[in-house]
Amino acid sequence: MAEALENDLFDSKLVFVEDGDDQDTIFKQVSDRLLAAGAVKPDFYQHLSEREKNYPTGIDMSVVNPEYPNVAIPHTEGEFVNVRKVVPIRLEKPIEFANMIAPDQKLQVSFLFMILNNDPEGQANVLAQIMDFLTTSSAETLEKLFKAEDPATIYNILVTGFKK
Repeated sequence: MAEALENDLFDSKLVFVEDGDDQDTIFKQVSDRLLAAGAVKPDFYQHLSEREKNYPTGIDMSVVNPEYPNVAIPHTEGEFVNVRKVVPIRLEKPIEFANMIAPDQKLQVSFLFMILNNDPEGQANVLAQIMDFLTTSSAETLEKLFKAEDPATIYNILVTGFKK
C-alpha cells in the first residue's frame, strides 16, 4: 500500500528537462506547463517565486557526496496547487539558488524537486521522502538521475528509487 502512495508522487507527464539562464525563467517555464496540465492554479508562479525569495530551498549536496550537483526543492502553499506531486526538473545548465540552511550562501543548482502539495499536512512528509532518497540512494542511482537526458529516464529512476 505504501509503495503505491509513494509512486503516486510522480507523474510521467510532469517531469521536465529545462534550459534557462536564471531561476525566474525556469520557474515561469515550468509554471506555465504545470498550469496547462491543470496541476496548479493561475497564481502559482507568483507565489512560488515569492516564497523562494523569502524561504530559499537550495541544498548543498557536497555534504552527501562532493561529486553530486546541488539540488533545490522549490514549493509554495497548497492553496495554489491542485495535486500532490513531486515534479523533477533537470536543468541543462546550473542556475543560482540561495542555500536553505545559510541563505547568504549562493549555490549553483542543477536539479530541482518541485513539490506540489495540496495537502498542508503532507509537506514535511514529502520533503522528508526526497531527502531520504537523496541520502540513501546509491551513488550509481544518483549519478544516473543527475545525468539523465530525458524525462522518461528521470521518471523511471525516481519511481524505482522511491520504492522502499
